[in-house]
Amino acid sequence: MSDIFREVEEDVRREKLQKFWKAYGDYVIALAAVIIIGIAGFELWQRYEARQRDQASVAFAAAQRISDPKSAAVAFADLAKTAPKGYRLLARLEQAHAMLAAGQRDAAIALYKEISDEDKGSTGSVARLREAWALADTASRADLENLLAPLRNPSSSWKQLADEVLAYSDYRNAQTAKATTEFDALANDANSPAQLRTRARAMAAFLKQGGAKDFGIVPPPAPVPAPGTVAAPPAAGAPAKP
Repeated sequence: MSDIFREVEEDVRREKLQKFWKAYGDYVIALAAVIIIGIAGFELWQRYEARQRDQASVAFAAAQRISDPKSAAVAFADLAKTAPKGYRLLARLEQAHAMLAAGQRDAAIALYKEISDEDKGSTGSVARLREAWALADTASRADLENLLAPLRNPSSSWKQLADEVLAYSDYRNAQTAKATTEFDALANDANSPAQLRTRARAMAAFLKQGGAKDFGIVPPPAPVPAPGTVAAPPAAGAPAKP
């Protein structure tokens, strides 16, 4: 008896499956096709992105080897037009560096600002810091503080590097005592990168030894006598030339 009931159950299931397949079989096939195409498309896209990254990496390295800053800036600008996002940001950052080296200061500063506005990660932070250094000789301390404010959070890994710009600004503005204190603090800050501590220690020592004072000006060289003439003797009290 159990075999009969089992055969009946199998027949019922088979009949239900046939009805279901007739009603929805086309949809099942279409769904399976979409899944397969989607997987294949995803794999193709991954291969395409990998190829794009490889090409961008080669072009980026080639642009870095260009010694002329103007030509390098053009190469990085061209790369930024087609490279994936990560390389695009790096290429624009390198473009700004090259422009600054080529004397295109205003354009470089504008590009640094664009990058820092677009990216809130490491690339944008580097751009903001580079912009501050480009402005350090001319901008006021207040303007530099506003520019560097996003990097000066106590928990920020960029804080000490930003503070170095401000210490340099104080030095440039003849705030010698303040600058010395700031460089000393950076030199003794365990969170300062090793190279920054070395720079800060050297700068603090330079200021403590009177490096910021004006020791006078170098006198202009003595006029060179015309050929065949005898140089005039030095004025009274002036040291004779060897």
